[in-house]
Amino acid sequence: MAKLLTKEDIRNILSSRFEKDECTKLEELPKPKSFKDIDKASLRIVSAIRNGENIAIVGDYDVDGVVSSVILSTFFDDIGVEYELVIPNRFSDGYGLSLGIVQKLDAKVIITVDNGISAIEPARYCKENGIDLIITDHHSIPSQTPDAYAIVNPKQEDCTFPNCEICGAQVAWYLVAAIKEKLGIKYNLSSFLDLLCIAIMADMMELKDMNRVMVKKGIEALNRSRRPAFEAIKRYFCKKCLESDEISFLISPLINSSGRMEDAKFSYNFLKSSSIENAMDRLEYIVGLNNERKDEERHLFEDSLRYVKDDENIIIAWGEEWHEGIVGIVASRLSKRFKKPAIVFSITGDRAKGSARGVGEVNILSLVEQQKDILLGFGGHKGAAGVSLKKDKLGEFRDRMYLAAREIEGAKLKASPDVLGEIEPSAIDFELLEILEEFEPYGQKNPKPSFILKDIYVKVDKKLGKDKNHLKLILEDGNTTLESIFFNFDKEARRGEKISILFTVSKNDYRGLVTPQLLIREII
Repeated sequence: MAKLLTKEDIRNILSSRFEKDECTKLEELPKPKSFKDIDKASLRIVSAIRNGENIAIVGDYDVDGVVSSVILSTFFDDIGVEYELVIPNRFSDGYGLSLGIVQKLDAKVIITVDNGISAIEPARYCKENGIDLIITDHHSIPSQTPDAYAIVNPKQEDCTFPNCEICGAQVAWYLVAAIKEKLGIKYNLSSFLDLLCIAIMADMMELKDMNRVMVKKGIEALNRSRRPAFEAIKRYFCKKCLESDEISFLISPLINSSGRMEDAKFSYNFLKSSSIENAMDRLEYIVGLNNERKDEERHLFEDSLRYVKDDENIIIAWGEEWHEGIVGIVASRLSKRFKKPAIVFSITGDRAKGSARGVGEVNILSLVEQQKDILLGFGGHKGAAGVSLKKDKLGEFRDRMYLAAREIEGAKLKASPDVLGEIEPSAIDFELLEILEEFEPYGQKNPKPSFILKDIYVKVDKKLGKDKNHLKLILEDGNTTLESIFFNFDKEARRGEKISILFTVSKNDYRGLVTPQLLIREII
């Protein structure tokens, strides 16, 4: 019989994840000067500020891009700098800095945040027309980089910044730090920690080292924040405080929804709201968009299931006019449900635009890149990527990806560093909650611990939700009773049965009484 985990075992395993962290407090964060081109970029911006030259900021429509835009524009607001802001519309502008956007701007200096590393043509146009383009980004470096005035991206080979796995908002924040230094002014950089923790978690950055420090401190700042947007979220959703789970499952989807469904400017304006009343009005609208997103997601997910092939290591799905803003979430749901990477395309006219999601240790961007000779464009991270191609190349792309994915070792697909082991029902108590809380926030490289319970009795079973797609179980073992829920369950359990489950533990705070609640991942 396998050894059951003790609480001391759990604490030791979780503690070992951070043994090699070099940054354990804010004072130890790397300095801005270690970024390649940051001095050049900040000096040029300071010169533009002092000479009254027109400055433009170009952001992105996801959470990271919106937060990046809020950080840089708020800094400019606070120090009295005028600027023009563009957050591209997913549907009319496409991703990132385009030639069309640049040609519309009346600016001598253009600063990108969370995008730009693939903007070859826009950079050429800027150079030919006397516009200084400053790119701040964190995405993977393509084989050809733009000929920009300055590129601030930690993934550049000759960049000495010690952590390349940071998000776009962190790069923008470092640019603010460098500008502040060059201007010789006092400015409270920690005032952005509440926003930064959201961007870091939403963009699925590794929650170790400096990212872990910034998120932990950021969540504290989030709960002290006087930003009307966060006060509005607390009031609207009746939250006393906001924790890491609220960032992942409430705040991030809300901020993302406007860019997915309509225009990310709604979320940008919400985060910059100047009053609670103003923020509440904007939040109402965004909640409506998010509800639309959920309905659309459910339909697309059900439609995509016919593309799942048991004998292939990857899922490739597509549909005419599938909602472009939703395909990424559907790809994510498919990869989690079937434990294999997924790419979902929306076809409009003769083009297909897709979102890819990896699983386990699979590098989805590398798999996509192998097909670059038939692609119109691609980019992203190891775990998530965007890809576009001609509609008539979809079949060839699918067949090539099937072949490439057959080379993936089974261990990489199933890699699950979060399963700690088997635990006794009686060990799931308030003390365990405290241990798990100590090592938050959970995410990339610090996955939320999962445990196994074997042969536990089902006392109550109940289906919940509008579509009865969630399963609530009361589990019993001797004197121990445990409440559990299985969202979007794919296997039933009935009263009177004994089951074995893979689960995580969450905190259920009902009327001030805190108890553990099991979130079932799988009925084994």
